[in-house]
Amino acid sequence: MPVIRILIADDHTLFREGLRLLLNATPDVDVVGEAATGDEAMALAASHQPDVILMDIQMPGANGIEATRRIIHTSPHIGVIMLTMLEDDDSVFAAMRAGARGYILKGADKAEVLKTIRAVAGGEALFGPAIAQRLMNFFGALGPTPSAAPLAFPELTEREREVLGLIAQGHTNAEIAQRLTLSPKTVGNHISNIFSKLQVADRAQAIIRAREAGLGKAPR
Repeated sequence: MPVIRILIADDHTLFREGLRLLLNATPDVDVVGEAATGDEAMALAASHQPDVILMDIQMPGANGIEATRRIIHTSPHIGVIMLTMLEDDDSVFAAMRAGARGYILKGADKAEVLKTIRAVAGGEALFGPAIAQRLMNFFGALGPTPSAAPLAFPELTEREREVLGLIAQGHTNAEIAQRLTLSPKTVGNHISNIFSKLQVADRAQAIIRAREAGLGKAPR
């Protein structure tokens, strides 16, 4: 039986250790590396070229979404599975856009984790039951919009477009966090994702792009 080479990326040491022990007790799985930050995950992915990466989203430095995007860009054969506590629509769809082929919650049991690893290693995409149900609910709630105007920056999530609009209105990170009831760290992560997706270097360039697309107009 071919052995699946795994890289674990999570900033919680005890969680990584427990996951490593669980996976290494499985005959067809071998943990070849551990990363505590998104930057470490990218470096180890480049040097170890694992078959599958179990990637947390919230990590220091580049978050799991950004790390996934960069890893898939340079090594598209690596299958990334998001293993996280986050189950909100923004996180799920951002992970899918970044190229993740699996998304399971940290409360998942061993059988579900191994099933997802084996599916992704075999070239499939597999999302846990809770996430699959969320996707079904989301798409089921969408109505037909044949006459809808093209959405500005479709590569952004709804929340990221909202944050970009507030940036274009001149709001600071602290003001955006207060208005959207988010933590400053979460706002910073959204802004980092926006800069990456729009391929802009700074806030000024993001504002220009946003205003050209009609975002950031002051409410009447």
